[in-house]
Amino acid sequence: MDRDTLAELYRLHAPYLLRALLRLTSGDRGKAEDILQETFLRAWQHPQALARGPQHGRPWLYTVARRIAIDHFRMQAARAKELGDESPDDRPAAHDPYEEILVAHDIRGALAKLPPHHRQVLVELYLNDRSTVDTAAVLGVPPGTVKSRNFYAVRAFRPLLERRGLAPA
Repeated sequence: MDRDTLAELYRLHAPYLLRALLRLTSGDRGKAEDILQETFLRAWQHPQALARGPQHGRPWLYTVARRIAIDHFRMQAARAKELGDESPDDRPAAHDPYEEILVAHDIRGALAKLPPHHRQVLVELYLNDRSTVDTAAVLGVPPGTVKSRNFYAVRAFRPLLERRGLAPA
């Protein structure tokens, strides 16, 4: 396969193939790019598979990439896992997404107890990550009012969080 044909094949299919490989590798870009590179290496080694032209090569490339990904996962699963010298007590606690859901529910409940003008300011500033000026524009109030409402909202919000055991130390 000549250089121009391979370049055309890459231009036509690499972005789509990389996107599919990112899904297969759970977002591991390095592994996805390695598989993509190996896929195009095999395309270069087997030009007869792409005899119909670069525009018709996508199904073959997807099949090859999927098989290479499966081989990578099999090799990874077959390797012996290394054991460190740390004890199970030294390891950090496992991430629990359900805890985040419960905390978010508790925070939502605490926010609901605030007056609407305080809640709106906190939501815009902290949850929507807006600046004071942007929050003022969204709410239609002067920036000084946003600062004042933020001060009093945080002051009213802290005891609500403390009652739920969520206040920062």
